[in-house]
Amino acid sequence: MTQYCSSRFTSVRRKTREVYVGNVGVGGSNPMRVQSMTTTLTTDVAATVKQARALVDAGCEIVRITAPNVTAAEALAPIRDALRKDKIQVPLVADIHFLPSAAMEAVEHVEKVRVNPGNYADKKKFAVREYSDDEYNLELERLHEAFTPLVLRCKELGRSMRIGTNHGSLSDRIMNRFGDSPLGMVESALEFIRIAESHNYNDIILSMKASNPKVMIQAYRLVVAKMDEEDMNYPLHLGVTEAGDGEDGRIKSAIGIGSLLMDGLGDTIRVSLTEDPVYEIPVAKALAEKTSTLWQSAKGALDATETIDPYHFTRRAISPIKVSDSVSIATNIPPSVFIKAPYNLSISDSLTQLSQIARSRSIKDTPLEGWLIELEKTEDVEAILSTEDLPGSNTCLILEMEGNLASYPESLDPLLKSDISIIPAISLHKNSVSPIETWIKWASKHSIPLALGVNAGLLAKNSHLFLSNDLPDLIVWADYQDSNIHNLGEHRLLSSILESINLKASIWIRCKSDTYISKDAGFLNDLLEASLISGGLLSDGIGDILSIESVGDPSKGLSLAYNTLQGAGSRISKTEYVACPSCGRT
Repeated sequence: MTQYCSSRFTSVRRKTREVYVGNVGVGGSNPMRVQSMTTTLTTDVAATVKQARALVDAGCEIVRITAPNVTAAEALAPIRDALRKDKIQVPLVADIHFLPSAAMEAVEHVEKVRVNPGNYADKKKFAVREYSDDEYNLELERLHEAFTPLVLRCKELGRSMRIGTNHGSLSDRIMNRFGDSPLGMVESALEFIRIAESHNYNDIILSMKASNPKVMIQAYRLVVAKMDEEDMNYPLHLGVTEAGDGEDGRIKSAIGIGSLLMDGLGDTIRVSLTEDPVYEIPVAKALAEKTSTLWQSAKGALDATETIDPYHFTRRAISPIKVSDSVSIATNIPPSVFIKAPYNLSISDSLTQLSQIARSRSIKDTPLEGWLIELEKTEDVEAILSTEDLPGSNTCLILEMEGNLASYPESLDPLLKSDISIIPAISLHKNSVSPIETWIKWASKHSIPLALGVNAGLLAKNSHLFLSNDLPDLIVWADYQDSNIHNLGEHRLLSSILESINLKASIWIRCKSDTYISKDAGFLNDLLEASLISGGLLSDGIGDILSIESVGDPSKGLSLAYNTLQGAGSRISKTEYVACPSCGRT
């Protein structure tokens, strides 16, 4: 299958045709367009106009309004007239559920119509049957007859259309032939596109929405590859449907939308939150701003070999590591969570505070599995041993060796006699090859895991360090200095080089504030940054440890890490509720 993006190591924007939604251009050379959807009863014209006006004031560029029946579709006319009377020219989109009659009414009043190919003039009875090719073609003929009137009317009036596949509403025909899968979602949309193209109608935007970001990401990748095979270049509307609210909804949206934007895919986005839709706009705008910054700085596609299959999820194979008495890292074990101690605390105070966090009953299902502290002098080692409230052998201390200690592994010898699990962490970028070799020998001698910070170039240049059969258990993290680095691509490249030298080291995803795309302050920024990098990697099966180190409050960082793993479907630590934004079914 063809590759779905120009490069998975740098952000090169996918080239698409330009489609106009009213006076707003989508795709082509246009910027990322931000849209949202009203949640009022459409027949309550005043309430819908009020909410649409609030969305526009917040920066929404396209407003979608539900039209589940003909009565609601008729209400679109006074809604449009009221907005235009107020000099608000925002394009309106009618969201059609099942009825072609509602679509034919709505198209008269709005600039764009969204249809779901899974339920537009189609059956959903959860029937199990085998379709012969002839039977399947008869179904397509019936679909062609039902969909053609809307296509022709859109073409006549100059309206655009979104063919919006939803993972939760695939038709029986698609389910029986392609299964409940990303491929089924793609084929469902392509059937409708082919009908539209048979009438020389091309003002189409595509979406592949799911409440599971992993499914959503694979479906978008697959539809781009399939479109390329058929010489199609339609713009993409990105969104995670039924994402939820609060932190969880923002994380799921950032994982799904952000991962695709980082690959250069996407032309318009909606962050779907179970909140007042006005709150969706700042999140969407922040995501667009962060990723478009990478598009501007991308210098072209990097030629590299990768072993990841982007269309089917498979966890990257690693060598198992025993971190502590209760924590192990392995391919068949969900990723572990480390947390960094606050910078402003002494070694002793940090250990005391983090021990209190680790013993808290409120985080029984989200344990603190590793504490990351910086050691700069021998007195720091002594401070660990003199601390009365030590974590014990169930939680590991990750010791980031700085200053003179970075060349002196024997400084940790006193800790070997204590009941403490430790992992030294050394940066190859900051230290020469000689100290790294010394650390490898020391860790191997004492059967202690070793964490190494490397960038892809340094790893390739110094691959000889890892050819020995007498290696300790290794953990690597992507260590780079350029704040504008494509960190998702750097991790993928790191994984690729590890595979090329047959090194099954665990990969530690470190969300550090000094390597972020943006320097914006605030928890929303930390949340989006963490979701962008870790979500994209976890959805590819890359990542065995996660730490979010930009949040000053350790408890908050711990919660954000687990919520990110939950959003990516990598480690489930709480009940997840999925509710339909239209009918409220949960």
